[in-house]
Amino acid sequence: QVQLVESGGGLVQPGGSLRLSCAASGSIFSIAAMGWYRQVPGKQRELVALAASTGGTSYADSVKGRFTISRDNAKNTVNLEMRSLQPEDTAVYYCYGLISRYGRPAFDAYWGQGTQVTASS
Repeated sequence: QVQLVESGGGLVQPGGSLRLSCAASGSIFSIAAMGWYRQVPGKQRELVALAASTGGTSYADSVKGRFTISRDNAKNTVNLEMRSLQPEDTAVYYCYGLISRYGRPAFDAYWGQGTQVTASS
């Protein structure tokens, strides 16, 4: 099985920065994409940033220019550098991976447990 474990969430002042990290482990054959989603109560989970195996990245319009996603393929990790955090960024952030396992032909979606990010005061 595959597990995604996040770290780096916390409380910051508006304008501050945080770095989220996610490590994938288990019987991983290939990772097609890794990224970050976020969710607030009463709203749908939304894409924040994705990094494809091709090297391409995509960002939600609301975070473009402030957030940077990066991957380390050798370590099966993905990071999210968040700058100029605003109260509107407050949410639970979830690591996402589109991952295939050894001996399996299909890619499956995996999710981390979520980490709280709060920009307040």
